[in-house]
Amino acid sequence: MGIGTAPHQARRRRSTTIAVAAVVGVLGLGSACAPDSGSASSGDESSGVPVAIVYSQSGPLAAYGEAYRNGLEAGLDYATEGTGEVDGREIELDFTDDAGDAAKAVGLVKDAIGSGTQIIAGTVSSGVALPLAEQAEQNEVLYISGPAAADAITGINRYTFRSGRQTYQDVATAGSFLGDPEGQRIAVFAQDNAFGQGNVAGVEAVLGAEGAEVEPVLVPEDATEFTPFARRVLDADPDLVFVAWAGDTTSAMWQALSQQQVFDEVPVTTGLGDVSTYGAYGPATEDITFLSHYFGDAADNDVNQAMVDWLEENDAEADLFSPDGFVAGQMIVHAIAEGGGDDVDAMIEALEGWEFEGPKGTTMIRAEDHALIQPMFEARLVGSGGDALPELVETVDADSVAPPVAGQ
Repeated sequence: MGIGTAPHQARRRRSTTIAVAAVVGVLGLGSACAPDSGSASSGDESSGVPVAIVYSQSGPLAAYGEAYRNGLEAGLDYATEGTGEVDGREIELDFTDDAGDAAKAVGLVKDAIGSGTQIIAGTVSSGVALPLAEQAEQNEVLYISGPAAADAITGINRYTFRSGRQTYQDVATAGSFLGDPEGQRIAVFAQDNAFGQGNVAGVEAVLGAEGAEVEPVLVPEDATEFTPFARRVLDADPDLVFVAWAGDTTSAMWQALSQQQVFDEVPVTTGLGDVSTYGAYGPATEDITFLSHYFGDAADNDVNQAMVDWLEENDAEADLFSPDGFVAGQMIVHAIAEGGGDDVDAMIEALEGWEFEGPKGTTMIRAEDHALIQPMFEARLVGSGGDALPELVETVDADSVAPPVAGQ
C-alpha cells in the first residue's frame, strides 16, 4: 500500500486503569514505574497479566506506530468496558520501541519473555514481525502481530496471529475493481524491503494467476532520488501501475511519478494511506484509484463509532492502523478471558475461529492459519492539498478478498 507518513506530534492520553511500563536503558527513553516483578505470577488470579507491546515509537514508521497504539488503548478500553481488567486481573502493558529494527525488537521480546510475559503484540514492520513470530514459536508464547502486512506471517506457526490485513487482501481488493487482468502488464512500484517484496509476491499470486504479466520496479529503501525509477516504470510499458510504499519518502515518490508524467501515460492504483498523506498525491489525486484498508468514515457500525469517539476524547483521530490496534485489544482481552493470560494453549484455542464485530465490521480469525478475514474498501480522494478527504466508493466483501489457506 502507498502508506507514506510523517511523524505526528505526541497526543495527550486519558489515564486509564491499564498499567503502562515505559522501556528504559538501551533505547534511551524516559522511565516510568514498572509493575512489581512479582505481580504477574502464573495462576494467581489476583495478579496482573503482563502484555508486551512492541511498536515503532520512533523511526520512519512512528506515525503508524502511534495510530496502532491509540487504537490498542481504545480497543482495550472497549473490550474491558473501561476497567482495564479481565476477571479482576489488571492488564499490564509494557510498551517498547522497536524503531523498525528487527534485532532490537527480538532483544526486547526476549527480555519480556524472560521476565515471564506470555502475550506479545505489535509491530508495524513486516521485517520485524517475522522474527518475532519465530521467537513466539521457540518460546511457546502468544504473539499477535500488528499492521505488518507480509503474507508470510499468516500460517507461520500456531502461536502467531495478526490483528490487521495482509498484502493478499490489498492486492485482491485492487483486483476486484480493475477488471479482467488477463493479458495486462502490471508494474509494481515498491520499496526493496519485506513490505515491497511482499506486494510483488501478492500481485504475482493474485493477478499473475489470472493471466497478468507482473514487472517489479523495486527501489532501495534508503533511496532519496526517485526519478530514475519513475523512468523505469514507463520503460516497462505497463497497462497498470500498482504502487506499494510506506514511510516518510512518500511525497517525494509521488512527485517523481508526476514529474515523469506517469499519470498521463498509464492508470495508477495504490493503497490509501494514513491521514497525513491525503494531501501528498498532488495534481494526480483524482487520477488514482485507491484500495483502502481503513479510514474513519469507511465503516458504519457501533464498534467503529466507539473507537472514533474514544480517540476524539483523547485528542487523537481515526487513522489507517487504528483498527489494527483496536482489534489487537479485543483479541488480547478475549484470549485472557478464556486462557487466563498464562495458559497459552487455551488462549490459542480461544482465538482460533473466533468471529466478532470489529471497527471494520464482522471479522473472523480463520482457524486453519490465523488469517484475519475482514472487509476492505474502495475509496477516492475528493479535494486537493490539505483539503483532500476520502470518500467510500464501495465496501469489498471479506470473503471475496480472503487469502487462500496458507500451506494448501
